[in-house]
Amino acid sequence: MKLVVFGAGNIGRSFVGQLFARAGYEVVFVDVRQPLVEALNQERRYRVEIRDRQSEIIWVERVSAIHGGNIDEIAHAIAEADILATAVGQTALPHIYAAIAAGLERRKRVGRGAIDIIICENLRNATQAFRLGLQQHLPADFPLEDRVGLVETSIGKMVPIMPEAALREDPLVLYAEAYNTLILDAKAFRNPIPDVPGLDPRGNMAAYVDRKAFIHNLGHAACAYLEFLIDPGAEFIWQAVENPQVRQAAKLAMWESGRALIRRYPGEFNEQNQEEHIQDLLTRFGNRALGDTIFRVGRDLPRKLSREDRLVGALLMDAAEGVPAPATALATAAAFFFEARDESGELSPADGEFLRDLAGTGFPTMITQVCGLRRSAPAEARIIAAVRAEYLRLQSRGERWLEESLNRV
Repeated sequence: MKLVVFGAGNIGRSFVGQLFARAGYEVVFVDVRQPLVEALNQERRYRVEIRDRQSEIIWVERVSAIHGGNIDEIAHAIAEADILATAVGQTALPHIYAAIAAGLERRKRVGRGAIDIIICENLRNATQAFRLGLQQHLPADFPLEDRVGLVETSIGKMVPIMPEAALREDPLVLYAEAYNTLILDAKAFRNPIPDVPGLDPRGNMAAYVDRKAFIHNLGHAACAYLEFLIDPGAEFIWQAVENPQVRQAAKLAMWESGRALIRRYPGEFNEQNQEEHIQDLLTRFGNRALGDTIFRVGRDLPRKLSREDRLVGALLMDAAEGVPAPATALATAAAFFFEARDESGELSPADGEFLRDLAGTGFPTMITQVCGLRRSAPAEARIIAAVRAEYLRLQSRGERWLEESLNRV
C-alpha cells in the first residue's frame, strides 16, 4: 500500500505520514525543498518526538521523497498510489494542481481506478477550491467526480516551529503533541475508507470544519493576541493559558462560537460536548513540553483576519445565529496590535506587510480590505463597529485593560 503526500512539513510528516506509515503504508512525500528531499531519501525514516504529559519517540519508516518540480516522477507515483494527501498550506495549493492532474491522467491511461485525496489544509470549502484547481489542468471531459474523492479534514494536531538548534542536530526531527486523531469526511471517499488507526470519519463534515476554525483556531489566536498585549516579551502559548484573565477571555470567545455552533448543528453539538471540547483544548494549549510559541500561533495576520477564518468568520457565524460575541470582537481587535517575532527577532513577512499597511491606511481601511467586512450590510456594519470600539479602547488601554474588558463582556 502506498500513500503520496504533497508537503513534507509539520503536518505532512508528524501527522498524516506518521498515521499511514504506522498502519503499514509506504509513504512518498512531494516537496520543493531539495535538502529535505535528499535527507528523506538518504535516511528513509525520521523521528517524531511526542512532547506531552507522556513523552514518546516515534520512528516513521519506509519513507521516500520526490522533488515538487519532477512532474514525470510525481505522475508515476500517483499512478501507482493507493491514496493521496496534501499538507502544503493554503498559499501553496495552486502550485500542486498541475502535478496532481498529470498523475490523474496517467493513472487513467494505465487503467488504475479511482483515488482519494485527503486534503489537510485547514481550509473551509477545501473541496470546492481543490476541484476548481484541478479542473484548470485537466481535459474538459475528464471524469473528475467519478475518479477522484476529495476528502475534507479537520486538522486538530498542534506542531510547533522546530528550534534551529534541534534541526542542526537532526534536520528531519519533529516535535508534536500526543493528539493523533484525523477527522475526515466519510461521505467523500470513492474507495473504502482506509483501515488506519487515528482516522475518524464523520458524516457532517461542515460541522467539524467550523468547530476547528471557530473554537480551536479562535481560542488559540485569542490566547496569542491577548497575551502579546499584556506581555510582548512572552514567548510561549502556555504562558497565555496560565494567565487567568487571558484564559478566561479566550474561553469566553470559544463559548460564543460554541453556542452558535450548537444552534447551527444541533444534531452534532450540545452544551456537554462543547464544554468537554473547550476544556480539552485549553489543557492542550497549556502544554509546556510542546514549546509552541505565541509567534507561531498568531502569525500570518492577513490570513487569520480574513473573512472566512477564525476571527471574522466566527463573528459572522455568531451574528447569523444571533449570539452576542464581545469576547471575539476583543480578540479580533487585539490582532491589530500583534507584533510577535520569531527566534531570530523577525516578524513574519505577511505580518510586516500588514503592519506597514495598517500604519499607512489605518484601521477603517484594513477592516474592510483585509477582513472583507462590508459597511453596506447591516450585520457586518455592526461587527465593524464592535471591533472598532474595542480597537479604540486598546489604543488607550490602561494597566487593568483586560480586567475592564472582561467586566464588559
